[in-house]
Amino acid sequence: MTTTDPKPGRKIEDTGDVLTGLVLLVCSTILLFYLIPNFISEPPILQNPMMSPRWLPRIVGGLMLGFSVLLIFQGIFVESKTETDERNVIKGPWQRFALMLLGLLVYVALFEAIGAIIAGILATLILFVAHPVRTWWVYSLAFVFPTGVALVFVEVMNVPLPLMPF
Repeated sequence: MTTTDPKPGRKIEDTGDVLTGLVLLVCSTILLFYLIPNFISEPPILQNPMMSPRWLPRIVGGLMLGFSVLLIFQGIFVESKTETDERNVIKGPWQRFALMLLGLLVYVALFEAIGAIIAGILATLILFVAHPVRTWWVYSLAFVFPTGVALVFVEVMNVPLPLMPF
């Protein structure tokens, strides 16, 4: 005697991943096909495609598009077992969220006034306080990374940033 089990329809494993992937897919599509072509002008004489102002936004948009598709596939096909799922989010205290928001606000508010490097250092230090960093040498990264990123943007990519207030 054989039993036939009617094949049920495909069940979405993680609706959060699928919805997040769809939102990112829409945003990346708008970025790639509307915002970049219409709002980032490209000089008529271009010696190297990597010198184009559209180069970095295209890379970011392409990565967003690819990762959003992967996130949608993950939400549909990857089985999530709640007891062994590493992706479960454990919410931290509200103070952590408040400090992260403060770090963002400090960076945005003080970016032009005190420069990209000092604003980046302050924001990174606030983020390190929000996520208790116990190792002392990690705090040196709060000085190295903002300085390095600002100098790469200014010296390599020729992006005019306010570096220092003096």
